[in-house]
Order: sequence, then structure tokens, then C-alpha cells
Amino acid sequence: PSGVLRLPRLSRGGAQVALFFLAYLVYSGARYFTIGDLGDATVNAHWIVDLENTLGVGIESAVQTALTGTVALWILNHVYLAAQLVVLPGALWLLHRKARPHYFRLRNTVLATWLLSIPVYGLFPVAPPRLADVGMVDTISSQTGFAMDSSLTTSFYNELAAVPSLHVGFAFAIGIVVASATSNRWLKVAGHLWGPTVALAVVATGNHYVFDIAAGMVAAAIGYGLAALVAKGTRTAVSKRTAWMG
Repeated sequence: PSGVLRLPRLSRGGAQVALFFLAYLVYSGARYFTIGDLGDATVNAHWIVDLENTLGVGIESAVQTALTGTVALWILNHVYLAAQLVVLPGALWLLHRKARPHYFRLRNTVLATWLLSIPVYGLFPVAPPRLADVGMVDTISSQTGFAMDSSLTTSFYNELAAVPSLHVGFAFAIGIVVASATSNRWLKVAGHLWGPTVALAVVATGNHYVFDIAAGMVAAAIGYGLAALVAKGTRTAVSKRTAWMG
């Protein structure tokens, strides 16, 4: 009817962007409000370091020292920055256009993993190596000029949320889904290499421990499993409803 205000309808792609933006705002807000005490986070970080040393996997400092002053570290700094800000949304956009079922698989995994990670941040705050006084530095701030500890950047994220490393969890999820969605040999190779590359980046830049990498992969795997169960339940419910209506 005339005189009625009609809101513009979002396209299918626009609706997905809006959904993700809203989910990310909720996730970021939850991370911000679950910021723990730096003292507790440092104690937890030292517990992780002691555990890794006991298991013989405490390689973070050695990796950073070996790469200091090399082009590889400069590349890894930018890999770390691009992983969440460029590659994750880029992979979702590409899959939405070219491989819709794989898009939904990755999207649901990301959303479920975000949800799983929030209580961990609140219950187990962990200072990253660059803040835990374990002899490692923030290579991103020193080499790229992007101040990881500035008041501006920390107002958008919880710097004591080292566990789990969603950088790594999502990188492996992206790589697996992209590799399974394409027949291009080089894209498959790139997909399989993306997870290990990001894992190296988070260690070399002083942002995560080996423990965080393992936790991130477990979180993403559980997130995938939960998302698959929800999707299966939804399909079953739709099938039953369709059968009843028929």
C-alpha cells in the first residue's frame, strides 16, 4: 500500500555478510568482556611453558630466534595479519560463489568454534609469549609498525585470549574445505599448506604457544562436529515436516 515504508531486502550474499558481521560483533564483545587479569594470565602462560618443556615441545623461542632478521619472518608477520582479516572472509566469499555446500560447512564451523571459545577465554586467560616475560618479542609491532599492544587495537580484542589459537584452527579448517572444494592442483596444495604456515606464523611472531595451536585445532574440530550435528538435525526436521505436509 502507498505510504508504507518498505525496507530494502538483502540479497542472499548480503544476508550472509550481515549474519557474519552480527556474529563477529557478538563474539568480539564477549571476548572483550571476558578479559582476565594479566597476573593470572601470566601464571597460566608459565604453566603452559613448563608443560611444553616437560613434553619437549617448547620450541617457540628457538623458532623466533632462528627466523629473526630473515625475509621469512617478515612474510610470517603479514601472514598473521592477513589470516583473519583477509583470508578467512576471502575464503568464505569464494566458497559462497563457487561451492555453496562447502561455504556452509566452513561458515558453520567458524560460528560454532567462536561460541565454544568464549567460555575458555573467560575461565582460562593466557598471556601470549610476547606479554608473558618468557624472552620473546612482538615482531609484528617491531617490523610492520602495527602496534599489537596499542590502546586502539586492544580495544577491539582480548589480548589475553591466547588459548585456543583460532588463527590456527580456522586456517586448518579453511585449508581442508578449500582443498576439498576445488579440482585445481595448486589450490589444493595451497589449502593443505595454509594451516601449517599459519601455525608457524603464530609461533614466530610471539603470539601463541604450541599448546595454543593444538587447542585451536581441537576447538575447530569440535566446532565442525557440532555444526554437522546441527545441520543434520535441521535436515531431518525439514524432511519430517515435508513428509507430514505431503
